[in-house]
Amino acid sequence: MKHLTEQQIAAMAPNASAVANAKKIVKSGGFTHLARSADDTFYMGDCKGSGSSVYSVSVDFIDEAAPVCRCSCPSRQFPCKHGLALMLRLLEDEPWETCEIPQTILDKRARKEAREEKKEEKGRTDGETKKSTKASKPASLAARTKKLKKQLDGLAMAESMVNELLDAGLATLKGSSLKTYQDLAKQLGDYYLPGPERLIRTLILQMQDLEKAGVENGIRERGIAESAGTLVRLRALIRKSRAWLTEKLEQGNVEDENSVLYEELGGIWTLDRLNELGLKKENARLLQLSFQESCDMARKELVDQGWWIDLDSGELSVTCHYRPLKALKYVKEEDSVSDMVRVPCLSYYPGTGNRRIRWDRQEFEPVTSAVMSEVRAHACASVKEAVKTAKNELKNTLSSGRYGCLLSYALIGHSAEELTDETTLGLMDHDNTTIRLADRPGDQPGVFRLTQLPDPGFLENQVLFGVLWYSTELHAICLHPHAVITDQAVVRLLY
Repeated sequence: MKHLTEQQIAAMAPNASAVANAKKIVKSGGFTHLARSADDTFYMGDCKGSGSSVYSVSVDFIDEAAPVCRCSCPSRQFPCKHGLALMLRLLEDEPWETCEIPQTILDKRARKEAREEKKEEKGRTDGETKKSTKASKPASLAARTKKLKKQLDGLAMAESMVNELLDAGLATLKGSSLKTYQDLAKQLGDYYLPGPERLIRTLILQMQDLEKAGVENGIRERGIAESAGTLVRLRALIRKSRAWLTEKLEQGNVEDENSVLYEELGGIWTLDRLNELGLKKENARLLQLSFQESCDMARKELVDQGWWIDLDSGELSVTCHYRPLKALKYVKEEDSVSDMVRVPCLSYYPGTGNRRIRWDRQEFEPVTSAVMSEVRAHACASVKEAVKTAKNELKNTLSSGRYGCLLSYALIGHSAEELTDETTLGLMDHDNTTIRLADRPGDQPGVFRLTQLPDPGFLENQVLFGVLWYSTELHAICLHPHAVITDQAVVRLLY
């Protein structure tokens, strides 16, 4: 019998509700027949559906890292709740009948194997020959050149808008003026500039929220600072991108390259391209330290964000999974992961600091005390050192405004002298240097949950994973706590 964990099954699910519905099917005895192949690579069952319907469900484990669920139900989710339920039945210790693998499944396997062999054969082609052949195609070269010139035209239009706002002031961005800039944002989409388009939409939403805020000083000050920050980011993106695109055209280099500006303008990286650029690592071991979901109304998407540590190097990275609001039913929802993940090929996005990562295959392994020791060994022992490193990243106008770090601390409490508010928590390292703990606006709160931890020992001589960020209100770098790392587990503060 296959040995799966509930965590592995949940990781395959399109969303949390699909797992919940699958559990209901198992609990209600939804399967009327279960069988498996003698070689343990194929499982099948008949599941009761609505009314008198009976669905044929199967799971093919010929590729254990990527099992394939199939079902005769009309659901557009993959895998559907019936496929998940069949895998959940594997967690129960019960006998299954033995069956032959259907010929249709064998045929599908053969076709898949043929496709993979063809892909491998194609990949053995000399890389330089492929690149020169591709680059020598006049149509492709002309199309890319035309696109870059179009982007430059769009950036010139966006720069004119930014200059007008800088001259007139952000306060003029209201009423009919907002409609004008909304129309401008739409136009940028025609210039292959979805990145700047999203920033303008973000600015418009911020100014609309500012109008609704009325005269509450604290809210208005924070809103004005956020809007100004968005405008500064937009201006920096325009200037850097114009210089970058101009240089590429002058040099005749119209291919995408290892630059954060490609994605900032709205380009989409594929795993193959990232690997071609050498932005990859083989056989990586990762552990998720934090996970949260947020809504980006400018993108009109939900964002599933996970923070991970590379157990070998100690590097902290981020995964971002975007789900359009209009298609939530059909796009797989990411979830928190408590197991260690082994990734055959880990791909990195261009950038510095906490780079974004991605992969297409993974294996789950249990988290042992040895794994937790590895995590804690990578913690920084000095607040000053962590803040110094963060400053170099946060001062970059194109950064996310967050810098993840692991900090070893002596105490979390209210005792630091420089913390003037008795209700404010601070972290003190073993050199008695302190930093204020504060939730970053727009992110899920974590500070108050530190006071709700069941064991007071969590607040002394432990390791904290958090995000360093700059507070315009306090004029200081603060630490937003995400998780306490003990020698036994990751105690998460965000959910």
